[in-house]
Amino acid sequence: MLGILGKKMKMSQVFTDNGDCVPITCINAGPCFVIQVKNKEKDGYQAIQLGFEDKKEKRMTKALLGHFKKSGVSGKKIVKELLVVSGKYEVGQKLEVGMFKKGDFVDVTGQSIGKGFQGGMKRWGWSGGPKTHGSMHHRRPGSIGATTTPGRVLRGHHLPGHMGNRKVTIQNLKVIQVDRENNILLVKGAVPGHKGSYLMIRKAKKK
Repeated sequence: MLGILGKKMKMSQVFTDNGDCVPITCINAGPCFVIQVKNKEKDGYQAIQLGFEDKKEKRMTKALLGHFKKSGVSGKKIVKELLVVSGKYEVGQKLEVGMFKKGDFVDVTGQSIGKGFQGGMKRWGWSGGPKTHGSMHHRRPGSIGATTTPGRVLRGHHLPGHMGNRKVTIQNLKVIQVDRENNILLVKGAVPGHKGSYLMIRKAKKK
């Protein structure tokens, strides 16, 4: 299995046998259920549709209710598709955090924390203008255009604007511990999103 859905719980730290302090993120990973299996013959590609965390029926549309009842799975709050290269999967199959083990490397995808509209210094790390002598130019963008040639602002120029709230993937995070009983996965380092945000955890592509 390539991946599983989960929810970010909190950040903490653990100590290794050598006494090193390692920052970790606690993720409530699974259990997930296979709602639909897609194949090349019918859909044009191979994938499985996963559902995570129960949702009340009264909060779902009739179309969604029918989709879940067809698969024999109770209504789920988060539904995501996961491309599958190989392997046999069945509708209603339960996927748990036990697919990972200590020492594995995973890629974690989530929605980054939204920062709203931010200036160039916060968004792009500009150094800013002079701080003294009444420059009146401390955090402003300043001149952004070129001279006569090309006489315009080049496309892609870093400027103030919306920051955060984007789909972000952190690669090659090491699995520190797997708690199968409580469906908890501990990974080294930070993952995208705020506490309680939903994540996709997949086996690392580049390891």
